Amino acid sequence: QVQLVESGGGWVQAGGSLRISCAASGRARYPMGWFRQAPGKEREFLAAISSSDGSTYYQDSVKGRFTITRDNTKNTVYLQMNSLKPEDTAVYYCAADVSIGAVVAGPAYWGQGTQVTVSS
Repeated sequence: QVQLVESGGGWVQAGGSLRISCAASGRARYPMGWFRQAPGKEREFLAAISSSDGSTYYQDSVKGRFTITRDNTKNTVYLQMNSLKPEDTAVYYCAADVSIGAVVAGPAYWGQGTQVTVSS
């Protein structure tokens, strides 16, 4: 089992940037991803990254604005968010599983979430 702890959320003006982080416990390096859930909406997949070769996958709506990266020495994944819009306001969740496909489809491990608020 892996524990995930997000950090770096906060408030930003529209057009600004924010980077959120997710630190995973243990020695294992899992494929990881980011999801978000806005008030009154379902949780949606944003991006995922493999544990080995760094392959990345993105939801079309954030492609080109959001970038997922990882530092395996720190067992940490990042989500760099640029050109933020008010509709990006949500709780952002880190997730992990044993395969990249499982991360995208419905991961087993979740962080507690970090709030991102974008004001207009």
